[in-house]
Amino acid sequence: MTHTHQRTLVTTALPYANGPVHLGHLAGVYLPADIYVRYKRLCGHDVIHIGGSDEHGVPITITADKEGISPQDVVDRYHTMNADAFAKCGISFDYYGRTSGPVHHETAREFFSEIEKKGIFVKKTEKQFFDPKAGRFLSDRYITGTCPVCKTPGANGDQCEQCGTHLSPTELIDPKSKLSDATPELRETLHWYFPLGRYQKQLEAFVERHTGDWRSNVVNYSRTWLNQGLADRAITRDLAWGISLPLDSEEAKGKVLYVWFDAVLGYISFTKEWAEKQGDAEAWKRYWQDPETRIINFIGKDNVVFHTLMFPAILMAWNEGRSEGRYELADNVPASEFMNFEGRKFSKSRNYAVYLGEFLERFPADTLRYSIAMNYPENKDTDFSWSDFQNRTNGELADTLGNFIKRSIDFTNARFGGEVPWDVPDYFLKNMDVILAHDTEIDGDQIFPVLPIDEIAILESLIDEIGHAYEGFHFREAVSKTMDIARRANKFLTQGEPWKKIKTDPELAGKMMAVSLNFCNTLSILFYPIIPETCNKIRSMLGCQTIEELRKGLKSDESIWDMAKIPSLRKGHKLLGSSEILFSKIEDKDIEPEMKKIEALLAEAEQREAAETPAPMTFKPEITFDDFQKIDLRVARVIACEQVKKANKLLKLQLRVGSEQRQVLSGIAQHFTPEQMVGKNVVLVANLADRTMRGELSQGMILAVEGADGRLFLLEPQGEGINGNSVS
Repeated sequence: MTHTHQRTLVTTALPYANGPVHLGHLAGVYLPADIYVRYKRLCGHDVIHIGGSDEHGVPITITADKEGISPQDVVDRYHTMNADAFAKCGISFDYYGRTSGPVHHETAREFFSEIEKKGIFVKKTEKQFFDPKAGRFLSDRYITGTCPVCKTPGANGDQCEQCGTHLSPTELIDPKSKLSDATPELRETLHWYFPLGRYQKQLEAFVERHTGDWRSNVVNYSRTWLNQGLADRAITRDLAWGISLPLDSEEAKGKVLYVWFDAVLGYISFTKEWAEKQGDAEAWKRYWQDPETRIINFIGKDNVVFHTLMFPAILMAWNEGRSEGRYELADNVPASEFMNFEGRKFSKSRNYAVYLGEFLERFPADTLRYSIAMNYPENKDTDFSWSDFQNRTNGELADTLGNFIKRSIDFTNARFGGEVPWDVPDYFLKNMDVILAHDTEIDGDQIFPVLPIDEIAILESLIDEIGHAYEGFHFREAVSKTMDIARRANKFLTQGEPWKKIKTDPELAGKMMAVSLNFCNTLSILFYPIIPETCNKIRSMLGCQTIEELRKGLKSDESIWDMAKIPSLRKGHKLLGSSEILFSKIEDKDIEPEMKKIEALLAEAEQREAAETPAPMTFKPEITFDDFQKIDLRVARVIACEQVKKANKLLKLQLRVGSEQRQVLSGIAQHFTPEQMVGKNVVLVANLADRTMRGELSQGMILAVEGADGRLFLLEPQGEGINGNSVS
């Protein structure tokens, strides 16, 4: 989809500052964003790239507790480590901020205050585990116990690593606090909730508006949540580390903003800090509050709903009732699939990863950038392997691109005094394929035929195709087509054999070299989004300004990208006079240590998996068909629903079943609000014996299924005239 916006704001998901970033992170978010930003800069567009560290949340406090240091020490270490790794990899952030900074705290509190003032938040009192020894409420990851499903000790309060079941802390058998090993007590605590359902219709319209240009994974994830109905979502937690609430009340003491609410606001606060750095404190508003700006959020697929539903809902809440100072929503959310490592998913927790900083100590950044770009996980999971990295570096970068550049420059330096020997006609680069169609020996007439004025501009159209691919976030296609141009240039030089022609026709050899040098210049522009450091080396050898220097001297309507379509190096242009090898080939011995590491990691993973293999599925005693026939399943409709007092998991539903009305208590209150349930069709076990719970009568049971993420899915029959019918 082509866009006319000249101003673009690009944001990248904030990495958690409790560990180093690995190649999976780079492939999914940061490299594609950087490639896109560099392309837009070449086009002369106003674009800024905003990123930073997510420095709040429970994982950071757990790391701090384990190491006996403060959370600030943890985030200081990993923020610096990751910022340095990104810089070494050429990720060109205009600003890389921190959510622990004062501007971010102020921005997050401002959003909370604005939404609280409008009465949008919902306050709920719930029961949560409290450590009486440590004197604090415990989040789910601070609680451990025996899994109620597989009976394995050491399960966490949010998930059992052994059987994979998603849990709530109250389901654990013999729960213990990780802080003191005390048995936690359930105590009431009040929290603020954001009512996502209030913005259901607006969010549905927002997603549907983008179904033509968003990736299918983004649309599908968003629709799944919308179809289930959006529930209230807690935005506060009982923690000592985080952004305290801007309220002077007893009930707000000890509360901080939940990290999901504050982290996405980092995009805004970091843009504010960028603007201050530019000396124009109001400049951030051009990127967030001007409809002419296009906002792009680069993320991984595990962050989709935070960026297509939750963050937009926060901005909608801010905009509600406002005529000025309204925030714009993202125009696109290019979410990648996952990049795996030698056939398995990257995992920091299991140390199965290649960390970016460590990789760059061994190999050049540009070789990594190219290899990952050619394997970009756009619409399916891809795989990083050392052998593929070696083959692409040696075959495509060294043998094709690097060899062509060095041969062209070295031959010109040796035989033409380091000067461009001829003025190449504009039509020549545009019609390379037509010229190369003369596959016989190349002579003067064949290499410079008189071409019809309406001949297809081959190179120009290829460059336009590459640009179109970038605009559509099709990075593999863009990089692949760029390498195709390098192959064409290499073919031209190899077929032309100027080193032979110079003996019989030095003028023709000079023309060939002028064409080759201009192809070097073209490639130094086209490859810049992918391998920027290498491209500036090429330009230096050509005696040209770096891309950054060239950008500084451009007028607002000039495009470096368009310069790639024309022969810019005119007759007499002087080269640097020397050259260097752009890519050193990777030998087997270079990656042998890495392969051994993989073998060790795979062995560890296999041992771990063997130890963690879930016990065989256990089923209830076998029944006969006649036994099953005794169960009476009926379609029922929820006509009223309310929370059961002093039972945070139970809803009391009034059901219409044919001509009857039934009351059923169901433990689904943490997944559905009473308002969401009214009007739904459900499947009722209609002949289950009555049971009294919390002093209320329950006349049956409704059926639901737990998904992999712990969310419940109700069985909801669809159709007209089905109420009271049997389910079979």
